[in-house]
Amino acid sequence: MAISPPETDLVEAIERLGDRLGQAKASINRRFIGQEKVVDLVLASMLCGGHALLVGLPGLGKTRLVDTLGTVMGLSANRIQFTPDLMPADILGSEVLETADGGARAFRFIEGPIFCQLLMADEINRASPRTQSALLQAMQEKEVTIAGQHRKLGRPFHVLATQNPIEQEGTYPLPEAQLDRFLVQVDVEYPTRATERDILIATTGAEEAESTQVFAADELLAAQAVLRRMPVGEAVVEAILDLVRACRPGEAEGRDLEGSLSWGPGPRAAQALMLTVRARALLDGRLAPSVSDVAAMSRAVLTHRMALSFAARARGETLAGIIDRVTSRTLRLEAAA
Repeated sequence: MAISPPETDLVEAIERLGDRLGQAKASINRRFIGQEKVVDLVLASMLCGGHALLVGLPGLGKTRLVDTLGTVMGLSANRIQFTPDLMPADILGSEVLETADGGARAFRFIEGPIFCQLLMADEINRASPRTQSALLQAMQEKEVTIAGQHRKLGRPFHVLATQNPIEQEGTYPLPEAQLDRFLVQVDVEYPTRATERDILIATTGAEEAESTQVFAADELLAAQAVLRRMPVGEAVVEAILDLVRACRPGEAEGRDLEGSLSWGPGPRAAQALMLTVRARALLDGRLAPSVSDVAAMSRAVLTHRMALSFAARARGETLAGIIDRVTSRTLRLEAAA
């Protein structure tokens, strides 16, 4: 049985929010041209209160997108260029001993760049595991512990990290626990010929188009609250559970994947799908998600939460292909039921 339909005030809130999101997307697309799917996925992660991992080659506009998002969403933004010599204190901040004019000494905490609302972690896999782990508590609990004191981060707080998928020399792959903290993985691909033509014309003239602020921080928090109130039908809930469990080689539903996957997605993947399907419906101006939204969000939510076995890599299999195959099979069974 489906969950009861939304009440009138929620319907009005969703419709108003849909209009504002349309304005935000138009403002973003003035500077980040032609990548509507990428924009939708990143906005979806922010509407869900989560973090996004942007994977793509250099020069595809990942940094430009994050900079534009900070302007459009009205968030205080900082950028960290991750390098092998970066230390945790360079991200979190540190205490320094100061001497007053009278000779008294006291420690003063100097905040690091993580104390913001939108943090861009550029080339996150270039930092050592020790430095990468400095983000774990921040991403999960929205606070950091320094010198025994808990310090709250900005509200909202989002990490948008970038990663080059090809160049692996001198890099440190993110551990599975940290990858799981990212709500979605966004693959930034080469633009089409028509899009690349628009980019050339828009970015090589005397003036470039500028984005304008559409949201404020408190409005984004309100939008996140509206999203969590959106109703989800029972068929969508069951589709999410069936899909996630079918991607686990240790479960009965995923027994045929035991030779292809080393491990599959955990419960956090189901939570991510539950949120992101609502965000996709909201971005499309709909009042509730459908099973097709589950299929559309499956790659972005599941890819970084699974790992191919050695035998599967030798056979030339890909995670995208496995996810598409399992999604097609599972949702077809769901529709037949």
